[in-house]
Amino acid sequence: MTVPLPVGKLSFEEFLAWCDEDTWAEWVDGRVVMVSPASRRHQDLADFLTSILRIYVESRGLGSVLSAPFLMRLPNIPSGREPDVLFVATARNDRLKETYLDGPADLVVEIVSPESRLRDRGEKFAEYELGGVPEYWIVDPELRRADFYRLDSQGRYRLAEPDAGGRYASAVIPGLWLQVEWLWQEPLPPVLTVLRELGLIPGAAR
Repeated sequence: MTVPLPVGKLSFEEFLAWCDEDTWAEWVDGRVVMVSPASRRHQDLADFLTSILRIYVESRGLGSVLSAPFLMRLPNIPSGREPDVLFVATARNDRLKETYLDGPADLVVEIVSPESRLRDRGEKFAEYELGGVPEYWIVDPELRRADFYRLDSQGRYRLAEPDAGGRYASAVIPGLWLQVEWLWQEPLPPVLTVLRELGLIPGAAR
């Protein structure tokens, strides 16, 4: 059965009571925003990044990596979004509740689809910046473009460029880097190959 869409504004607590784990929706300024189903390419990229980040983070005891659908609540906006991938450092584990993250993640990844491009680069960009998400990746497989943003000392996002070899090093996950061209390969590189590159498999050089 389809869950009826609520009429009017809801508190965050009312939204949580309405939205079950099978309903993909976000909460923005008291209103429900439904999330469209993901394409196969979108899902492949989300799974690829989730696997790499989760194994890397867990192997070093750095925190937690979660994937959609899991809400991130930014009370000062107010909004409850479902990022494609998010990382929460161990020092902020107290923000992790049973069904949502109560406060900004340390890293948020959004994978762009045609219908979400303006939202990811507009509404969500502003919300994550104002909400204090320190690092925000926007990965656009259709345009083969990845933008990596970091908060500066004034709380504004600044674009961070990959190095001359095409590697981007995260500012919030110590030692983690990605070869940006991996994101556009078809098929995507095997996760084990990437883990060897990252030095997570014994005997593999970085």
